[in-house]
Amino acid sequence: MTALEDRPEISPFLLGEFAPVTDELDVADLRVTGQIPAALNGVYMRNGANPQFAPLGRYHWFDGDGMVHAVYLDGGRARYRNRWVTTPGLAHERAVGHSLFGGILNFTFPPEELMAECGIFKNAANTNIVAHAGRYLALWEGGFPTEITRDLDTRGLSDFGGKLAGAMTAHPKWCPETGELIFFGYDPVAGPPFLRHHVADRSGVLTHSTEIELPRGVMMHDFLTTRNYSIFFDLPAVVAATMEGESMWQPKFGARIGVLPRHGTNADVRWFEIDPCFVFHFLNAWEQGDQIVAYGCRMPSIDLDFEAGEDGIAGMAAMDGVGLTRWTIDLAAGTVREELVHDLRSDFPRLHDGLLGLPHRYGYASATLDGPMTIGFNGIVRYDLQTGSDLTYAFGDGTSIGEAVFAADPDGSAENDGWLMVYATDKATLETDFCILDARDMAAGPVARVHLPRRVPAGFHGNWMPAT
Repeated sequence: MTALEDRPEISPFLLGEFAPVTDELDVADLRVTGQIPAALNGVYMRNGANPQFAPLGRYHWFDGDGMVHAVYLDGGRARYRNRWVTTPGLAHERAVGHSLFGGILNFTFPPEELMAECGIFKNAANTNIVAHAGRYLALWEGGFPTEITRDLDTRGLSDFGGKLAGAMTAHPKWCPETGELIFFGYDPVAGPPFLRHHVADRSGVLTHSTEIELPRGVMMHDFLTTRNYSIFFDLPAVVAATMEGESMWQPKFGARIGVLPRHGTNADVRWFEIDPCFVFHFLNAWEQGDQIVAYGCRMPSIDLDFEAGEDGIAGMAAMDGVGLTRWTIDLAAGTVREELVHDLRSDFPRLHDGLLGLPHRYGYASATLDGPMTIGFNGIVRYDLQTGSDLTYAFGDGTSIGEAVFAADPDGSAENDGWLMVYATDKATLETDFCILDARDMAAGPVARVHLPRRVPAGFHGNWMPAT
């Protein structure tokens, strides 16, 4: 990669804690401060954007090539390994030694000979990494998933045996009762259908797909599931508007929530009008009699140009009105009630995955707890959805953290029996620790800090995969 630090116009998402790393490592017997819980045996994988080549023009954080950073835990010992996800687009760029694709803020058509294979945007496979039915899928919501191995080697694109039409969301949901993987895909540019809904069984076979009618192509990053339903937020982030030189935020179109029976069709969707807003990430939802209770991190609007404003990357992050919100959907009355649960700026909400779609008490999120508001976070909050209270742990304003993932204690019985896992980077030294906190006593701070052999760039989503 070109020496990015020598380019004065470079995006802040290519510098500091965001800067890409340029090599792939495999280092065992990492130094640990504290003690790794004996019950934690498996691998934590986290995906993120890590461009291998300098961008063609202005760079957006969402553009970079996927790189999975993994920490393997076994018997109290830790090993680190990282690998790029070798997508078709990246393979072509490696062959010529430079970037071939534009990005969100610098769209350019790729060479014509690549478009049939790769599309107009490179499938970066950079947003999430999930495991289902013995397969590991690196996800990017604009295309097919990319299958990798547990050792992070790339196997190639997956279309569920030819049954998957269109893209797959980066935020699928698991059903803890049936073992199904429930997901959607959206295409905001190509035209109808703008949305498809899918269900794969516990063995990974795609068993149900249906097209959902939307009036226009909107950005739909995440969704919710319950025991019987999938819930979509049709929000006025209109992607096509940006291609016409307008803001993607178009509140004049309104907003609504769609409720679809898990194995239903478009004819079964019920729509409920709400005030315009945007939600990148949802916590969870469940059924409560004739009602559905849903939680997510609500924003009043969205602008994907995170660098806009006098404060650079803080321009988007310092918005008012961001917080954990509850929507109560009354299926009998046909109404929705919206309530701000907590105004602490937080996102990347997670819970005990064994309770996805089911009632639960605790939710966890990354939060801004002290210091200036930036696009990153420096602490973790545990929300108590029963009492409305919270518990926090602050790493300090000199530390940048990502998503905190809950890993259940295999010997536990209570909902909060387990640990939280997160990458934490010291912004002064640019050193990263893999931190493990006891969810039962989160405010006490990490019970173990695994000192990684390199900085892990600020990234997106991941999961804990216990050893089988």
